[in-house]
Amino acid sequence: MIKLIPAVLAAALAASISPSAQAHDAAARDGGQVKNVVLVHGAFADGSGWRPVYDELTARGYRVSIVQNPLTSLADDVKATQRVLDRQDGPAILVGHSWGGTVITEAGVHDKVAGLVYVSALAPDAGETTAQQYAGFAPTPEFVIETGSDGYGFISPAKFKAGFAHDTSDADAAFLRDSQVPINMSVFGTKLTQAAWRTKPSWAVIATEDKAFDQAMLIHMAERIQARITKVAASHAVFMTQPKVVADTIDRAAKEARRSTK
Repeated sequence: MIKLIPAVLAAALAASISPSAQAHDAAARDGGQVKNVVLVHGAFADGSGWRPVYDELTARGYRVSIVQNPLTSLADDVKATQRVLDRQDGPAILVGHSWGGTVITEAGVHDKVAGLVYVSALAPDAGETTAQQYAGFAPTPEFVIETGSDGYGFISPAKFKAGFAHDTSDADAAFLRDSQVPINMSVFGTKLTQAAWRTKPSWAVIATEDKAFDQAMLIHMAERIQARITKVAASHAVFMTQPKVVADTIDRAAKEARRSTK
């Protein structure tokens, strides 16, 4: 029988440990706190809008990654999120804004995800579409989407500030308006196959001045997924105008996620 020397044996044992076990061990060494955060933007925007939240979190010692969704299909956005999750060196808090909530609901079953944070975000169940979440709630006349012949939608430039970012400066609202990323409107009719919030602990930030969603709709979704809810006076652009509140919620999730169960 060949005897392994201790160093070789240790290397063999280390190689046999699964990534999820390594992630758990890393969290345990850090007192159970998750140190990775993955941010997922919503429709009509890109990842750069997360910069204020990124700055808050990195100043607190978090390793923050930002997904750039193509907004071409739910499957494409989920795959973009999975690629970033695959690169994490341990457990992560997965955060979604608006349409990004649908994305994290589907992608959040990834074994690196320790908890979910919904920032004025959609939260369908498996077997549901995103569009179904609006049924029975009040319309939002200031949030006007213009859909082109190719099926991609933009927020009306004339209504952009009022509907998306009324509490930003005129300059910031103009930049967001003019840098819009259109979304394939058919994504709202795609049924989800997963609902990560059924097995992962969840938190929610609800912007009480959000003109993209009826307030009752946001509260209904957050309560249905049993999220710990934080409310803040802000527009749909809460990630830009209230970054500390958003970061505080993510920080809380990172500290509590490993101890929480569904």
